[in-house]
Amino acid sequence: MVETTGGGPGDGTAEVLDRPLPDGVRRRVVQIVSDGFGGLTVAELPAQLRQYARFAPNRRAKFAGNAMAAALETDTLFRQRIGEKLREAQPELAGALDSGSPPPAADPLDVAAAAYVLRPAGWVKLVAAAGEEAQRADAERADEESRAELERLREELDRAREQTRSETERLRTELDAVKKEAESLHRKLRAALSDVKRGEAALRKLQVEMEAGRAEGQLLVSAAESESRRLKARLGEVEAALEASRRAAREGRSVEDMRLRLLLDTVLDAAQGLRRELALPPVSMRPADTADAVEPGRMTPKDIAARALSEHDPAILDQLLALPQAHLVVDGYNVTKTGYPQMPLEKQRLRLLGQLSQLAAQTGAEVTCVFDGAELAAPVLLAPPRGVRVLFSKPGVTADELIRQLVRAEPPGRPVIVASTDREVADGVARAGARPVASAMLLKRLS
Repeated sequence: MVETTGGGPGDGTAEVLDRPLPDGVRRRVVQIVSDGFGGLTVAELPAQLRQYARFAPNRRAKFAGNAMAAALETDTLFRQRIGEKLREAQPELAGALDSGSPPPAADPLDVAAAAYVLRPAGWVKLVAAAGEEAQRADAERADEESRAELERLREELDRAREQTRSETERLRTELDAVKKEAESLHRKLRAALSDVKRGEAALRKLQVEMEAGRAEGQLLVSAAESESRRLKARLGEVEAALEASRRAAREGRSVEDMRLRLLLDTVLDAAQGLRRELALPPVSMRPADTADAVEPGRMTPKDIAARALSEHDPAILDQLLALPQAHLVVDGYNVTKTGYPQMPLEKQRLRLLGQLSQLAAQTGAEVTCVFDGAELAAPVLLAPPRGVRVLFSKPGVTADELIRQLVRAEPPGRPVIVASTDREVADGVARAGARPVASAMLLKRLS
């Protein structure tokens, strides 16, 4: 159906296609646009098509087909420019369409596509006729393909029937041979079964005998293994006892020697300190010197009482540390949380250890600082300061228990001072022979 809206005779621009463009015609139209696309400048192209200007014709037709078809339909100037390129490429076909007599030998799809682009008078009829011709050609091609497929299927069916007949005959022959072979095998099988039954009876007899022999052997092996395990266990106990006795002898000698040597050093230092403190003259004692009297310039008990120090006076700690071979054991976190609890634990440790290092340098005493290691997720990266031994308790052992172990390890008679506010720690070390002092006293001395 052709609709016209005016225009001169022979002008087909007013004609309108009242149905969708056939697919075959549309593909040829897109190809015509793609071929003529390259002959136009970028300025001559519609804005929506300029991004495809550098594409190859095939790639342009693939990615910009819909955009080119839409531009051709809506942009009359663009369609006229494409039509000019088509006239230059196919002048004979364009001239035939302008004269109203398309070439009979031409492909109807090419004729319809060219008519759609050039829009001569009657182009809608050419497009519709091309669509109908394409549909008819597709139907005839499909009919031909169906007839060819049917013929092929008939031939395959005949071949399959022939193969089935020959295969059936072959299978029947093989079945007869198999039946004869099966009868022979049945006879052989019956003979073999009788032989198997006799063999099974003999095997069962041998199995019974073998089981009896195996049971007897297992009993002998079990008895031998039990005896071997008993002897190995006895040997291990003897070796362990021997090694324990050797180790105890070695450790006992080394520990006792160390304790005796340390105690001897303590006694010697105490004697020397007492000699210096009393300022004993080099001459020997005289009997008259033993008389109980008050000499001019000597202190009386009242004078000594007047010099008594307060319980929390740091001077007491200085006097204790001045004793020969004195050992100061510090309950680390107890002291830091008493003096500066608001600081992080790491900074608490560093501050206390720095002060203890100065104290050790001033007094010459042995200083050991004990921290609780129960909450440590990883080893502490800490370089102990000079003169201070730093210890962390093991998992499952508190710092209080480690302090008591340190006190018990010292020989009786050595002056050991423990700085802690914990009453349980103070009572425990006091029973072991150590002198407890309050954390506040140590903090006063350090500050």
